[in-house]
Amino acid sequence: MTEWLEGLTARRATVGRSSTAARVADVLRQDVTDGRLLPGTRLSEEEIGAALGISRNTLREAFRLLTHERLLVHEFNRGVFVRRLDAQDVRDLYRVRRVVETAALRHAGDAPAARMTAVRQAVEAGERAAVGGDWTTVGSANMHFHQALTGLVDSPRLDETMRQLLAELRLVFHVMADPQGFHEPYLQGNREIYQLLRDGKIDAAEEALASYFDVAEKQLLDAMA
Repeated sequence: MTEWLEGLTARRATVGRSSTAARVADVLRQDVTDGRLLPGTRLSEEEIGAALGISRNTLREAFRLLTHERLLVHEFNRGVFVRRLDAQDVRDLYRVRRVVETAALRHAGDAPAARMTAVRQAVEAGERAAVGGDWTTVGSANMHFHQALTGLVDSPRLDETMRQLLAELRLVFHVMADPQGFHEPYLQGNREIYQLLRDGKIDAAEEALASYFDVAEKQLLDAMA
């Protein structure tokens, strides 16, 4: 927790003196997505407010936004905590992913070049992190890969929805005791899906992604059980 607060302080300038609650929520959400905030972590208003240089009211509004997104939970007389997800959450997250991400692949052919570049860059970032044995960063690169897949639609609204969904998903990933064993097989899956999209093989990419989701969902549910 101390290391995380130090990281917040280092990013204080990015929030700004006149920051809105939405900007603060963006910072905290990104820390969830990147694996820096773990399920069950208690969030201190005093410490976070001091680290970011923001008012308690601004922070409370940010907490409210993230609670609405199911990332935080307020426990009476105990405070605000990063939420722990359960098996029902996992099943619902994967239902949504199957609908949203597989449909997004259909837009690969007419997506702006920068959007396809983002898919490739996420794949490469994961592979570089794996070479260095940094499995937390591999997990973050995987989040960016799936964000980039839905980015093929080129819709700011869908981008925002996916940021929220992937933050929830990252909270689930912490149930896996062996991050390398969990993330490593998906590096090849990510590259395969990217190459299929690049080559215009959309049906094959959809099939690969559907299989990918089946395996990942089962792994997570088994770990929770």
